[in-house]
Amino acid sequence: MKKIIFGALIFSGIFLNSCADSDLEPTLSTNKPSTEIKTLSDLKGLLGGAYDRMTSETYYGRNVIVFGDVRSDNTYANANSGRFVTSGSMDMINSNADADSAFLQMYGVIATCNIIINSNIAVDPQIANHAAAINYVKGQALALRALVHYDLVRIFGQQHVGIGGGDMNSLGVAYVKEYLNPTQMKPKRSTVGEVKTFIYADLDKALQIMDKTLDTGGKKSIRTVAVNAIKARVALYFGDWSIAKAASNEVLISGAARVLTASEYAESFKINQPANSIFELIFLADDNRGNDSLYNIYNNTAYGDIVVLQDLKNQFSATDVRGTMIGLDAKSRIRNLGKFVKADINVVLFRFEEMLLINAEASFRLNAADPSALTNLNKVATNRGDVGYATVSVDNIILERRKELCFEGFRFDDIARTKMNMPVVDAVRQTYDDLGLPGIAYGSYRYAFPIPLREKNANSNTIQNKGY
Repeated sequence: MKKIIFGALIFSGIFLNSCADSDLEPTLSTNKPSTEIKTLSDLKGLLGGAYDRMTSETYYGRNVIVFGDVRSDNTYANANSGRFVTSGSMDMINSNADADSAFLQMYGVIATCNIIINSNIAVDPQIANHAAAINYVKGQALALRALVHYDLVRIFGQQHVGIGGGDMNSLGVAYVKEYLNPTQMKPKRSTVGEVKTFIYADLDKALQIMDKTLDTGGKKSIRTVAVNAIKARVALYFGDWSIAKAASNEVLISGAARVLTASEYAESFKINQPANSIFELIFLADDNRGNDSLYNIYNNTAYGDIVVLQDLKNQFSATDVRGTMIGLDAKSRIRNLGKFVKADINVVLFRFEEMLLINAEASFRLNAADPSALTNLNKVATNRGDVGYATVSVDNIILERRKELCFEGFRFDDIARTKMNMPVVDAVRQTYDDLGLPGIAYGSYRYAFPIPLREKNANSNTIQNKGY
C-alpha cells in the first residue's frame, strides 16, 4: 500500500496544483504533511485536491462510471480504441490497467482525506466559529473517505464471489485511516463486513461533527445532505433497509433538491447544479479534455467505445422522455445522446431521483404494504412521461433504476446485489465467456476485479482475489 498511496500523492501533485485556497509547501507531497497543515485554508485546499483527484478519467471522470454499465446488459465496448474491452467482457487479469489505475486513484483520494482528518489545527478564539469550520472540513473528508472505500469494496470485494455468492466475512479491501503510518504500510484486507462498519462509522462521525448551518457550499461540495445520500446508497447495496430508508428520508425532506419533471429532464444534463442534484464534481474546460472524457467515450467521436444495447432502448415507452435521449449515430449504432453531452459539464454523483428509488425499495422490503413505496417509485416514472406502475415489486424497482440511472454506473451493482446472473441480451456484443459456459453466473470470480499486481507485489500482506 505504500507505493499505492505515497506514490499516488507525488505523481499527481494534487497538493501543489489543485489547492486553490492555499499555498502549501512542496514538502507536503513528500514525507511530513502534518507539519505543513497549519490553517483552515490549508485544509480547504487539501479537500479541493481530493475533489479534483476524483474527476480523473480513471475515477469518476470516466472509468468507474463506465465499469457499472459496460459489464451489464446496458452497453458494450465496440473496441473502437480498445478501451474497456476486457472489463466489458469481464475477462480481466491481475495486471489489467483499468483495475490498476482505478485502485491507485482511489487510494490517492483516501490518502488526502486522511491528512485532513488527522490534522491538528489550533483553534483561534478570535475567529468566529473557527472550531466548527475546521470540523466541517474534517467531516467532508470523513464522508469522502467512506464513499471511496465503498467504491473500492463494491469493485474489488469478494461479497459476490463463490457458490451462491460471498458474505460479510469475505475479503473486502484495506480500510486505510492514516497517512504514511510506518506501522501500517502493508495493511491487510478487512472483511467486507468490517469495511461496511468502518464506512458507517465515518459517515456517522461526519454527521456528528458537521454543523448544518455551514451547509453553504452549494452542490459542488459535500454537505450534510450528501452524507446522508452516501449512507443511503451504501445501505441499499448491503441490504440494510432500515438505514437506507432513514438516510434517504433525510435527503427527501431536506429541501436540498427535488424531482425533475419530464420537460426539465433532458436540459438538466446540459447545465451545472440542476434542481435534482445533491452532490456533483466540478469539470472545467481543462478537465479530461479530448478523448479522456465521458462525452467522448459514449458519443460517436474518435473514440466512442461504449455503445448502447438494443435491450435497454426497448425498456422505454413511447412517451418516456428518457428514451428520446438514446438514438442512432451515423453508423446506425445506438448511442447515449443525452447524458455527458460535453466534457466540461459537472458529473452529478447523487441526485434526488436515486434517493426516491432507494426509499421506495427500502420501504417495500421492510413492509410490502407501505404506500410510500409505490408513491416514490411513481414519482420518478410519471415525471418522465411514463404511465407509472400499478403495483410495487423488486423487479419493477430494479427496472425503474435501470431506466433512470442508465449510463451513470449503477446497473452492474444492481445485478450483483440482487444475486442475478449476468443477463445476456445480445450474445454477439456481450462477449462474456466463463469457462465455456454461456454468460457469467452469479458467484463467478469475475464479479470482482483482480487486486492489481502492482499492489500485490508491493504489499506482502495482500491476498489476491479468487480466480486471478
